[in-house]
Amino acid sequence: MSDPTTPPALDAAQEQQKDLQNRFFSEHLRRIFRLIYRIVGNVDDAQDLTQEAFIKALQRQDQLKELDKAAHWLSKIASNTAIDFLRRNGKVNFCEIDTLVEPLSEPSETPEQALLRSEHRSYLEDGLSVLTVRERTALLLRDVEGLPAEIVAEQMGCSKATVRSHIANARIKMKRYMERSRRAANQRKQS
Repeated sequence: MSDPTTPPALDAAQEQQKDLQNRFFSEHLRRIFRLIYRIVGNVDDAQDLTQEAFIKALQRQDQLKELDKAAHWLSKIASNTAIDFLRRNGKVNFCEIDTLVEPLSEPSETPEQALLRSEHRSYLEDGLSVLTVRERTALLLRDVEGLPAEIVAEQMGCSKATVRSHIANARIKMKRYMERSRRAANQRKQS
């Protein structure tokens, strides 16, 4: 219901602003949740932190100068929110991957494709769990979110060289994890 003292043009502008906020929220919700979940490793905490990140973004929307940079800006808020949470709690909480709600699959996706996608995601989540929090955060921000090393360093509060070191260590650990998993799978096939 609109206020009778509010001019109609102002009402229309407020409605348009709400529509933009709702569209922005719906376009980025799943991506931001996944980013935060991968950092904190707990569904309940990730849901709370996702909400907190969007609230912070809405409170600071006047700081956003260029709309085309909104996704990176939101990623920065989300990763900082998750990192701050980890700093406050001093540890990462993990949950079983089976407790995650599966996103709706594409209608053209066969049951076999859905199973393979689910197995692949589980395999990657297990691989990410062998990394330290800082390695996982650096790897996700750089390789998944596509942020430049300078911005990742700024978000993590360390130097660009440290970020590169975290990413290199993470890639080595992931490679070793993949090699061990491949060997174990081959041994199961042979037995």
